[in-house]
Amino acid sequence: MPTRLRRSHRIEALRTRGVLNPHPERLRDALFEDDPFFDPHDLVQVRYEMLRRTRIDDWTVTRAAEEYGLSRPSFYAVRESFERDGLPGLVPRKRGPRHARKLTDDILDYIVALRAGEVCTDQRTLVVRIRERFGVRVHPRSIERALERREKKLR
Repeated sequence: MPTRLRRSHRIEALRTRGVLNPHPERLRDALFEDDPFFDPHDLVQVRYEMLRRTRIDDWTVTRAAEEYGLSRPSFYAVRESFERDGLPGLVPRKRGPRHARKLTDDILDYIVALRAGEVCTDQRTLVVRIRERFGVRVHPRSIERALERREKKLR
């Protein structure tokens, strides 16, 4: 298989797994230029080598951050994750909320019960009822999306 095909396959594999370095062009460490073993697209490898440079090669944090295209606070965040979790700590975490913040299961159960009893089916009425009962302000479209997600889960 030609090198270019292998590289594009590897990049796609890294992207699929969520570990593709979004800015390989910022990396200035010569290791990643001279040796084909070091892949500037592999975010876990890049982060590991950055940390190794400070621990084993006695680079300063400032130098490592500059050579690897990061800010010093980002360097410290990577180091903290690695010290806490080991190699899995170098894998980026998904951003955003991990679960429903407003439309909890209790509120969705309430909505389903209201709709089943046909007490109210209008979204705006549901918004008012939710605010009155739970003290939570939600948008009508949020209710629709939450109900769609719930339906999809049940399939």
